[in-house]
Amino acid sequence: MASFHHRWSFTIFLIVVTLALIDRAIAGGYAASSGFKATPWKLAHATFYGDETASATMGGACGYGNLFNSGYGTDTAALSSALYNNGYACGQCYQIKCMQSKFCYSTIVTVTATNLCPPNWSQDSNAGGWCNPPRTHFDMAKPAFMKIAQWKAGIVPISYRRVPCVKKGGIKFSFQGNGYWLLVYLMNVGGGGDIASMWVKGTKTNWLSMSHNWGASYQAFATLSGQTLSFKLTSYTSHETIIATNVAPSNWQVGMTYQANVNFK
Repeated sequence: MASFHHRWSFTIFLIVVTLALIDRAIAGGYAASSGFKATPWKLAHATFYGDETASATMGGACGYGNLFNSGYGTDTAALSSALYNNGYACGQCYQIKCMQSKFCYSTIVTVTATNLCPPNWSQDSNAGGWCNPPRTHFDMAKPAFMKIAQWKAGIVPISYRRVPCVKKGGIKFSFQGNGYWLLVYLMNVGGGGDIASMWVKGTKTNWLSMSHNWGASYQAFATLSGQTLSFKLTSYTSHETIIATNVAPSNWQVGMTYQANVNFK
């Protein structure tokens, strides 16, 4: 009898451990090998903006421009300022599920933060001013919202959590500026999806610190034209630092996007 109870207890233990590993490995299609792990679920609310085409979501406060060309598509959201964190949340990935509403679907959708939902001080926080501080709120692209709830709901209670951003290929660097001022927008960032600090190094320079401009962009006031450029980046979430060597060739041009061969995990 003791042997039976021992085997049964051990079997239950294996089932629990297996389920925990599966949840970590495949929840929402995200791999457990990521350096950044999913956070606990929290409560908030979600609305939507734009129409089914998501044309109104293009551009935005993170500076990603056309979200189809940038690789983010329509599964995106604008964050209230409490979450947006002055742009350091740009690129972060969230799982969202609708709760406690007759309009809810059972689907869990994964969205990327690509925009800011600004405060509306003319409305009460509970009656139209959904993105007023200190509320945590997601104003989702309509196609993403329609995966978790009927659009006629307008606003629904949700549960959300941060999850790793799993990306194909390396980080993308979109160049703006001129020969004396380099402005770089970062896209396709894996892991935590965000950047805390960044440096650039030309073939004729040492590492130069770049300052945060706005959204997902960093700038360097230096003469870098005619030089092959490398970048060093630190994740805002994990504090991990990686070096992307020889990202842009010496004949790099403003308006072009260059992809590294490294990314955060």
